[in-house]
Amino acid sequence: MTQMIPAWVDGTLTAVEKYDVHRRGLRHPAISVFLLDEEGRILLQQRALSKYHTPGLWANTCCTHPHWGEDPKACAHRRLREELGLDAPDLQHCGQIEYRAEVGTDMIEHEVVDLFVGYYPGSAEITPNPSEVHATCWRSPSDLHQSLREQPARFTPWLQIYMEKHAELLFAPIG
Repeated sequence: MTQMIPAWVDGTLTAVEKYDVHRRGLRHPAISVFLLDEEGRILLQQRALSKYHTPGLWANTCCTHPHWGEDPKACAHRRLREELGLDAPDLQHCGQIEYRAEVGTDMIEHEVVDLFVGYYPGSAEITPNPSEVHATCWRSPSDLHQSLREQPARFTPWLQIYMEKHAELLFAPIG
C-alpha cells in the first residue's frame, strides 16, 4: 500500500506518494519528538534495518509526516504509539523549523518540521515496533553531542541538524 503525504508542488499543498516526495526532494510537513527522562536524557531510536532510507541509523525519539488534515500534536502522539508503543504525557510544541538534507539512496528530506518535547520516565517500558525501530537508548545531550562529533555516520542527518542548529530551541522548555 502506498502512503500519500502532503507536499508542496508548484506552490500548492497536494497529496503525493511518500517515496516520490523523498525521491524528488519536495518540501513537505513533518513532526519530530524528543522525549526526555527525569535526568534530562533523550530517548533515541535506531531506525529499523528495513527502512528505505537511513536504515540502522540513530535518530530522535520519533518523527513522521502528518496525514492530510492531521493536527501536528495529534500526529506526534500517534507516531509515539505506532513506533514505540508509548502513550506520552503532554507534549510541548517548541517551534517549527525547515531543513533540506540528502539521506542516501538518492533521497532528499525537505521538511517543515513541528518540534515537540515531552517527559517520560527512563524506567518505563518501551515496546518498539520492529518494522520501525531496531533499538532504543537514553543519552544525555552532552554525550549525544560528543557522539555526533566523533561518529556522525551513525546518526541521521536530521538528528545532526537538530542538535547542531536547534538544540537551544528544543531544550529551552526544560530550563
